[in-house]
Amino acid sequence: MKSFITVAASLAVLAAVPAAVQAQPMGSEVYGSVGYAQSRADGLDLGAVQGRLGTKINPYFGVEGELALGIKDDSVRVGGANVDVELEHSAAIYGVGFLPINPNADLFARVGYGTTEVKASAGGVSAKADGESWNYGVGGRYFLDAKNGVRADYTRQEFQDDGGSANVWSVGYVRKF
Repeated sequence: MKSFITVAASLAVLAAVPAAVQAQPMGSEVYGSVGYAQSRADGLDLGAVQGRLGTKINPYFGVEGELALGIKDDSVRVGGANVDVELEHSAAIYGVGFLPINPNADLFARVGYGTTEVKASAGGVSAKADGESWNYGVGGRYFLDAKNGVRADYTRQEFQDDGGSANVWSVGYVRKF
């Protein structure tokens, strides 16, 4: 149920961004990004295509929603059997603090809450598991012109109920609207 609520809240934020583009006050910025994310947890390396929509409310603070869909699976040996693991999806919402470096670059730190679902299968049997996590990370953006740029960041996911943690590195294209 918590997963459903988190995903629903993330989708609500993402759905509200187009309206915010039309009604944004002076000094605010609406942006979106798409890229690749590599997640490492418990010896597994999983890859995902990742999309984000956010708004920079003022030069120093913003909010963003994130959704990732798995595209690179991995396998692990458990009790003599190979178990294939794939990321089904991950969704999160963040508060973001920005530090402008110059007109084309800024650094950021973000803190948020998310949900992740994975699927494991071996010998024709599969099971899904999900986990809620507190997430935090840092990164930077560099714009090549007034609208288009690149983004790179690191996020740590700390899963609840002794679910472990994951390190997520991502790189992608970012666009201001």
